[in-house]
Amino acid sequence: MEKSIVTEQNWSLLNGLALAYVGDAAYETYIRTHLLEKGHTKPNQLHRRATFFVSAKAQAKLMHALLAKEGFLSEEEVDMYRRGRNSKSHTIAKNADVTTYRIATGFESLMGYLHLSGQEARLEELIRWCIQEVEENNYEK
Repeated sequence: MEKSIVTEQNWSLLNGLALAYVGDAAYETYIRTHLLEKGHTKPNQLHRRATFFVSAKAQAKLMHALLAKEGFLSEEEVDMYRRGRNSKSHTIAKNADVTTYRIATGFESLMGYLHLSGQEARLEELIRWCIQEVEENNYEK
């Protein structure tokens, strides 16, 4: 069996896209759980509601809002966001321009970083903030 390179000591060796890959899954799992807890159970309804939280546009808006909250993100968290944002992806976003897609990738990298580094309490704090931000500011539009 192949030994994992992701350990407590060297998780930071991962590139921004690898962090985003994990962050996308971690963030979406929290969002899906939140929607089920709110009583959304129909598959079509779940998918439609989830896009308000997980689309590239929503994630880019959330990242801008997180960065605007002075002192809310640590320097290391901002670095992990930048690592993902600056990664050269060879995929093209379906529903977003390149800039929005890169910012969203940075957002997902931050989530992946927090998850992989075992900072679950901080990850949950940021995700709770994101959920509140989306719901209070009507990201549906």
